[in-house]
Formats: sequence, structure tokens, C-alpha cells
Amino acid sequence: MDSRTMRYVAAGVIFLASGQMLVPAQADEFDQADLDRWQQEYMSVVEQGEKLFHGGLGNRNTVSCDQCHPNGANTHPETYPKFQQQIGRVVVLGEMINWCIMNPLEGAALALDDSSMVALQAYIHQERRGRELAPGKH
Repeated sequence: MDSRTMRYVAAGVIFLASGQMLVPAQADEFDQADLDRWQQEYMSVVEQGEKLFHGGLGNRNTVSCDQCHPNGANTHPETYPKFQQQIGRVVVLGEMINWCIMNPLEGAALALDDSSMVALQAYIHQERRGRELAPGKH
């Protein structure tokens, strides 16, 4: 074996001996520091969504989400998926957000996994936290 291969083999032996590869990590292995970090990340996305909701979508007209829905009012994310009359079928919240972006706001739809779409939904859900889930309710 050349010296480079020997280094890789030695590193592998050390890794195996440490037991890291023998015991797979569990999905529920986290501590308070993890929870705090995750909450901080979530709140940073909520803050981004709040900015977008209050006029940061860059649409061509001057309409913003908060003109119809101050502080996320009357958005009812807890009722999605549900039949939405404007669209004519059962939709998820992101599809309704896109309807609003394309129609009253006259902007371009976002992909449902776009970071701005995630942020908008995080903000709306945060504003409505504590409400009972009621999918399909009108």
C-alpha cells in the first residue's frame, strides 16, 4: 500500500474504533441546545415571512398581504387543505398564497418549496398559533 492509502485505512480504523459508525444516531437524540437553535432558526424564518407579508414581495403594484390580512388575520392556515372557491378545488395554504400573489398583488407565483413561500407560511402559522386544527373547515 502507498502512504496515502495507509492514511485512509488508519483513519477508517480510528473511526470504527470510536464506535461512531457502529451505533447509528437516533432521530430523537437532541438536547436543549438543539431545541434552542431550532427555535431560533424557526423565528428567523418567521421574521423573514413577516417582512414579505408586509410589503416585501417585490410585486409590480403597491398591494401587500397585510392590506387584506392585517397580522395574518382571516388567513386560517389551520383549516387547510380545504376547498377554495377562488381556485375551484381543494388546495393547500401555499396554493392560496400563490392565488393572492398572482391576483390582488399582481406578482409571480412562488414554488411551494421556495424559501419565501416557507417564510410566508411560517409567519401566518405563527400569527395563528394556538388555534385548533380544522382541515376542510370554512
